[in-house]
Amino acid sequence: MASFPSVEWFDDVRDIFNNEESFRGGGGGQCNCVAGIKVGKHVFVLTFEGFECTDAQKASLRDLDEVDFYMDMGALEWQAMLENIRKNGHADLGYTLNTLDLDRTEGLATSKHGDQYREDLFFRYNQTFQYFFDASARIKTEFG
Repeated sequence: MASFPSVEWFDDVRDIFNNEESFRGGGGGQCNCVAGIKVGKHVFVLTFEGFECTDAQKASLRDLDEVDFYMDMGALEWQAMLENIRKNGHADLGYTLNTLDLDRTEGLATSKHGDQYREDLFFRYNQTFQYFFDASARIKTEFG
């Protein structure tokens, strides 16, 4: 059982996401970007190329300067989203990345560089990122 957040957890999700055809349709599809994931004080960088998430790495706050955008929530917020996904097999309306973004004054996705074109990749590929996190319903997760 993988612990969230960890590279092992992201790798387990990547394996499911990369090998499931159903995550490639219905708004998901080719995605080319480097996304940061900030979970409280923990930082990870995910690389998406084509139909796959090709890499997940532990990172530092400094590394967020280089990503296209990063999603930033506290550990309990990420846990609530992932537990909702596990319970329903996918995020329900209250826990989609889009809803979580709209519910925040500053949004869920941001960047340190302020390049709006690169920040827009969150919205352009939103369904692909949603499918990525929805794939976590198929793994057992413990929260650290």
